[in-house]
Amino acid sequence: MSDRYDLGMSVRRQVLGDAHVDHAESLKTEFDAPFQDLITNSAWGTVWAGDGISRRERSMLTLALLAATGNFEEIPMHIRATARTGASKQDVQEAFQHVAIYAGVPKANHALKLAKQTYAEMESEE
Repeated sequence: MSDRYDLGMSVRRQVLGDAHVDHAESLKTEFDAPFQDLITNSAWGTVWAGDGISRRERSMLTLALLAATGNFEEIPMHIRATARTGASKQDVQEAFQHVAIYAGVPKANHALKLAKQTYAEMESEE
């Protein structure tokens, strides 16, 4: 593997946690391995590894973009990541308010619903 891949895997583990990454890696097959490599190199080894903005800010941006584009499936994963990135519940709430204004109330409403459910799950796991 490349240095970028190794950096990406390290950042991915720091943001999502070892348990999540280990589980995802256990599900990887020959079919989706090239896609997983792309994500690890590009998303985690380039975008998330950059030093231009903080991980807290990256969390807020990621959550807002996921909600704004209707990609709700990954919102719970990224809500869980806020425990490691430093994005607070208020940060997430503010990000979703921006989504409501600039991308639509229904998208923000659904994202808030998913965030509430995920925060409740996280609190019950403590």
